[in-house]
Amino acid sequence: MGEGWGVLAAVLSSGLGGTSIGATRYLVNAIDPLAIGSFRFGIGFLLLLPVALLKGERWPARQDWLGVAGLGVLYFALFPVLFNASLIFTTAARGALALSTLPLLTMVVGAALGSEALTARKSLGVVIATIGVAIALLSSLTAAPPGAWRGDLLMVGAALCMALYSIRSKPLIARSGTIAFTTMSMGIGAAVLVLISCWRGSFAPVEAFGMPQWLAATYLGAFGAALTFYLWAFALVRTTPTRVAISVTVNPVTASLVGAALLHEPLRWNLAGGIVTVFVGIWIATTQGRWR
Repeated sequence: MGEGWGVLAAVLSSGLGGTSIGATRYLVNAIDPLAIGSFRFGIGFLLLLPVALLKGERWPARQDWLGVAGLGVLYFALFPVLFNASLIFTTAARGALALSTLPLLTMVVGAALGSEALTARKSLGVVIATIGVAIALLSSLTAAPPGAWRGDLLMVGAALCMALYSIRSKPLIARSGTIAFTTMSMGIGAAVLVLISCWRGSFAPVEAFGMPQWLAATYLGAFGAALTFYLWAFALVRTTPTRVAISVTVNPVTASLVGAALLHEPLRWNLAGGIVTVFVGIWIATTQGRWR
């Protein structure tokens, strides 16, 4: 499978990630960020493990275990805490826009670490896609709670974790199976979250869960963790980290739709214009120009 399949997988992953923002914001008033992350990645790990075992994929070699563990804690423990905590202070739309700094952060970090060349075409695509996000969320950005900047800043920190993971995990994924690597790193991150959640008593409010909360938690585990992060790892071994990262600009679009449906956050006509602009930016960044 070529690079086009990698870009498509990244777009699908980001679309699912956007729906996860809405589901997380729905749950954040019921349980704390640590417990949400524990449910999301704990369920995701339990779903991925039998698939990895049945497929008989190659697991990460012993010399890679430290790297896999470090990335697992970074992406599946620290990232969800920052991600979930940000949505306590800001809206799903603003959180998604802050997460859309990921392509820019990935380009800068990748260039600094020497893992990926910075090109004018990719830079232009990132800028256009980010403008598309701003257009899509133009009306939603004005409807912000007091102190929303704190949530925006936390989400940018989450995006930095995601950028580092995307860059550093690519060679590790290439040396093992995609599902096996994702399962192992997710399991380590989930174990850290569960231990901290138990120590803090974060699961206590679960006793009051109704069917809507259980459905949201299950959705986060099955689609927001298992499928989303498998697709992300699948994409990373088939194209560059920046081309994968730019797909996250799809995230605010789906986040806005879910936020409007579940949380009654405002949704306006400008969403359509933003969607078109986002995909133009993705097309520019992920295709090769015929001119010098």
